[in-house]
Amino acid sequence: MCSPGVGNWCCFMRNYENEKYMQKALALAARAQGRTSPNPMVGAVVVKDNQVVGEGYHRKAGTPHAEVHALQAAGEAARGATLYVNLEPCSHYGRTPPCADAIVRAGVKKVVVAGLDPNPRVSGRGLKVLQDAGIETLTGVLEQEAQKLNLAFFKYIQTRTPLVSLKVAMTLDGKIATSTGDSRWISGAGSRKYVHQLRNVYDAIMVGIGTVLKDDPMLNTRLEDENIRDPVRVIIDSKLDLPRFSNIVKTARQQKTIVFCGQQADDARQEFLEEAGLTVIQLATDEEKLPLEEVLQVLGEMEIMTLLVEGGGEINGYLIEKHLIDKVYWFIAPKIVGGRAAPTPVGGTGIPQLKDALPLKSMEIQRFDKDILIVAEVGYRKSEG
Repeated sequence: MCSPGVGNWCCFMRNYENEKYMQKALALAARAQGRTSPNPMVGAVVVKDNQVVGEGYHRKAGTPHAEVHALQAAGEAARGATLYVNLEPCSHYGRTPPCADAIVRAGVKKVVVAGLDPNPRVSGRGLKVLQDAGIETLTGVLEQEAQKLNLAFFKYIQTRTPLVSLKVAMTLDGKIATSTGDSRWISGAGSRKYVHQLRNVYDAIMVGIGTVLKDDPMLNTRLEDENIRDPVRVIIDSKLDLPRFSNIVKTARQQKTIVFCGQQADDARQEFLEEAGLTVIQLATDEEKLPLEEVLQVLGEMEIMTLLVEGGGEINGYLIEKHLIDKVYWFIAPKIVGGRAAPTPVGGTGIPQLKDALPLKSMEIQRFDKDILIVAEVGYRKSEG
């Protein structure tokens, strides 16, 4: 407790210090964006006498966690210090030993945590290990910021399905192509570069066979940065119409590609695609539209935690109607093309009543040259659908 008379100032400074170092932990965690699945992004900072004596972040699943890196960097200075970390230290053996035990051994005096582990089987146990060892703990510092950073991890732990983000580029009058099918390029160079930055941090990218037949895309990451990687390609193709000489097939051994089909797919075509290096997964359905709910479940089993959808109106419409979208990246270009036959971003049956329209929240607006980008979370969750 703060002393009477100076309590407000004392508490203000204490909160300021806690938030300052937690911000640093969050910034460290974000360095590994797109590289830790199915683990969360975690950063840790060791502070002693108001000085940072060690820091670290989790870089990849199966490698040491953030707390271990930070404690190793601090060395003996960790004894009697305060550790800041944006997620509760683990207390169980997974691919690496428990971080809570390492914190106890290092002699840390206090641990400040943004939020608890979302897994109900784990939540609170890491803190209990620390508390039982006599370590002071504090939770809830920048908790909302920490949850936003690990939105995908929280959803994955709770549903075992990936965070699904919808990327759309449309004209001012709501078209994703002209009536003749011309769609290159609706958005500008700055917007397209940003999309490649998204591909660089998302685990997988999904399109329908219609997009493949129309554009023959590569669906890879094209950036000049050194630290880039291509997302897993996911193709929704109920009848296995994927052309043998498409860019997707030709590069299947360089970039992992998963094709989902139905029972009506030709066995010979499936065999050819698998021999070419693609993974073909047949779902138990004869329907023209594959059950994308099952697709997401399979991807979750593959430890794919984030999925970027760059499909056409029908896939977009299905995902929205089934409440399977978590986030949108919506580019609007200052162009008008018109035409009743020109395709729009969201097809399907549509929502009949305006009161039931898809709500968005946490909206952010960015500019790329003349384009406008709206980034927002969707106001429902799959469990509510």
